Amino acid sequence: MTPGPSDSPDIVGLGLATLDVLIRVGDMPTWERGGSVAGFGLDGGGMVGTACVAAARLGTRVGYIGTAGSDLAGELKVRTLSERGVDVSRVVRRPGAETAVVIVYVHEETGERVFVGLRGFSDSPVRQGELDREYITGAEFLHLDGFHGDAALQAARWMREAGRRVAIDCSRTDGGPVSPKLVELLSLVDVLICGSGFGRALTGREDLWEAGRAMLDHGPTVVVQTEGADGCYTTTAEESFHTPAFQVEVLDTTGAGDVFHGAYLVGLLNDWSLPSVAQFASAVAAIKCAKLGGREGIPTLEETVEFLERRGIYQTFPYGRGRP
Repeated sequence: MTPGPSDSPDIVGLGLATLDVLIRVGDMPTWERGGSVAGFGLDGGGMVGTACVAAARLGTRVGYIGTAGSDLAGELKVRTLSERGVDVSRVVRRPGAETAVVIVYVHEETGERVFVGLRGFSDSPVRQGELDREYITGAEFLHLDGFHGDAALQAARWMREAGRRVAIDCSRTDGGPVSPKLVELLSLVDVLICGSGFGRALTGREDLWEAGRAMLDHGPTVVVQTEGADGCYTTTAEESFHTPAFQVEVLDTTGAGDVFHGAYLVGLLNDWSLPSVAQFASAVAAIKCAKLGGREGIPTLEETVEFLERRGIYQTFPYGRGRP
């Protein structure tokens, strides 16, 4: 495989980044009854945006492609990426207000959350003509989440032509059918990491293992189904296995899946075995849940190894190998 330009990231993310307003509450306010909040914060969010931050926090060179408004909210969104080590040189700035703003209500006892997005959330996607082909294909991995659909398809085709790898986050919450454009995108994907219910929506299979095997027929060579506290289920043509989640005291689960994705790509980039990659990514996601916000609690590599060793897991991670 021919290396990309020396200044190219190892991972390029093309997808959603948001500005999150985090409010930790015991009970949701109503029009009849207000109340107080247990915690408040501002942080970046979004599936690909947070995965990029996680990978950068773990020491990997990462770039993000998306859009941002020209107002203060847009500037803050970009800063939440750049200040955490993500290259934002290919972010497309749009005149006007930032629309990717999310209010995140976090339950103070369980850490579960409810998202409320600003209207017009995805009205201004990245266009194909705004992509830098050399920058994208210089990376080993392109990470997608289904946003910026036409641009994502073009970037994935470029990666396939260049012999590079594509990963995608297919979280699913609405229970509806999978769009034809997303099915087309899956045919260009190497690694599919999906949330609970996506496999059933795509394949019609209720059983996780059956759904995992059926999803391989759509193009990916690795399928990982994340099931929250039940851990994750990995399926390839050669093996299938379950990785339990780590039991930790949870403050906020916001972004845990996105952090898992970023850490998973770091493991793949360094050629770890798939069981090691899944265990490592599960540990990184678990540590994150101890702090409010999707990114504030993301650990370093050293902190993650210490976390595993405290639990009697002494896995040698051949980290820092660099570009293949």
